[in-house]
Amino acid sequence: MKKAALIILFLVTGFGCTNFLDPEPVALLIDDLALNEAKDVPSVEIGLYGAFRGIAAPKVIAGDMTADMLIHIGTFNQYREFSNKQITSTNASAAALWGSIYRTIYVANFILEKLPGVPGVTEAERNEVTATARFLRGYAYFVGVYTFGAMPITTTSDLESNRNVPRSSVEDLLAFIEADYAAASGEALPESPVNAGFVSQSAVVAARARLALYQQNWAEAEALTSQIIDSETYTLADDYSDIVLSDFTDEAILEVGYTVNDDPGTDANYGLNDLFRGRREIIPSNQTVVALNNDEAGDRFRNISFDLSELGGVDNGWSVAKYGTADEDNNNIIIFRLGEMYLIRAEARAQQNKLFGSGSALEDVNVLRSRANGAPAVANSKEQVLQVIERERLYELAYEGHRWYDLVRTGRAKVVMTAFNTNWQDKFELWPIPLREIQYNPALQGAQNPGY
Repeated sequence: MKKAALIILFLVTGFGCTNFLDPEPVALLIDDLALNEAKDVPSVEIGLYGAFRGIAAPKVIAGDMTADMLIHIGTFNQYREFSNKQITSTNASAAALWGSIYRTIYVANFILEKLPGVPGVTEAERNEVTATARFLRGYAYFVGVYTFGAMPITTTSDLESNRNVPRSSVEDLLAFIEADYAAASGEALPESPVNAGFVSQSAVVAARARLALYQQNWAEAEALTSQIIDSETYTLADDYSDIVLSDFTDEAILEVGYTVNDDPGTDANYGLNDLFRGRREIIPSNQTVVALNNDEAGDRFRNISFDLSELGGVDNGWSVAKYGTADEDNNNIIIFRLGEMYLIRAEARAQQNKLFGSGSALEDVNVLRSRANGAPAVANSKEQVLQVIERERLYELAYEGHRWYDLVRTGRAKVVMTAFNTNWQDKFELWPIPLREIQYNPALQGAQNPGY
């Protein structure tokens, strides 16, 4: 029953066939939206969620395959580029993520433009849908700015206006994200939605905490994560395997929900389950297999599984265990969960020299180690504590799309990645602006990221 609302709403609005790894051009995606009367509001809101869902899978690829957690053994060139560290501006995954980001932004803009003039909408519904649109637009830009760098800011759904928009600075984008998150904060959103497939007040707090971490606002990151942890609204799953094998656990703050009709493992365009297990295009790297099987990781080794029959040649026999088939209960993609909040707080505390004892970084890490039956974390200096946290984020958040972003934001990408693959170059700390977007938007011509 926990997915009933999602099943009904996504079927009604026809987003079941969304190709979230290679979406349609953005120009084709808002023509069918209608927001003229109160009865249109639920369908358009779910249309926004449908657009947002398209961000999730490409972000997993960005976070874990641009880094050192996944390698390619199949036939698709876009994943070969990531595995070999030879990424180009024609990469289909880069185009997919860019397209999904702007699809979300365009639908959010459409709602923000049209909703104020729709008669018969209650104040509570208007406020909630407006807050949802502001939040999901802010989140889309957050993923965009940390993946592509400077991007065009668009605040309208008018396609002609948006066809010639230059890149805004990173500073302006971050200010825009903060403004959207601030607008979504407060009581307009529910404290407890139907399930974690819908935006809540806590999801906004979690997003603000992650943004504070990325911007190195340590005190704010600690305060925001403590707000979620201390509220006891969410509790850590008793068994870490629940994170891998179940959707909507007690620690889920926001997940991208899928149904039996649009499950990423049954999508004809190859969703995560097909890539990781069906086609076996992508498998865990040997380094990650070793890391997840050590004493510190404990039960986090359940993020991967081994099949002797797959072993041979370039195939190490290991698979990503998350993202199941339609008849399994683990096909959602996690956006925010309580485990990440402990890790954000641990890093924020470490950077404020709250290293040991009560209320410390190591105390937060060991909450997760204890849950996973891992060896307790031990360190003797701030540098060692930060190294512990880096490893802990690999174990705890494996295949949720964080690793590359973590290495880049901490300045560790060059050291870690050149040891992993000698083809690594500094330019890979950002993805290229997709070539088709440069061709489509004259204002982007000559504005490619350096090195591409």
